[in-house]
Amino acid sequence: MLHDRVLVRTEGPEGERRSTGGILIPATAELSKRCAWAEAVAVGQNVRSIEPGDRVLYDPEDRAEVEVRGTVYVLLRERDIHAVASERVSDADGTSTGLYL
Repeated sequence: MLHDRVLVRTEGPEGERRSTGGILIPATAELSKRCAWAEAVAVGQNVRSIEPGDRVLYDPEDRAEVEVRGTVYVLLRERDIHAVASERVSDADGTSTGLYL
């Protein structure tokens, strides 16, 4: 990866899904305008706050998909990531929320 780019693997299938009540939602249904979680796979040398393995929150509309060896990934800039969930992040008193914005 170059510069401030982050390569992430999305969580969950992009096709049909079920609601919490068990209703089948087809893949053609428009998703609400909400952010999605993904796992960082690779980061560029200028990325400061994300490491491979971190979970990141991003806007699915600001994405560029790329296929590597048959697996679809999303390519983002570090500034397009809204939050990072990581076990290595902790407060001054030693407690860890695991999430920083």
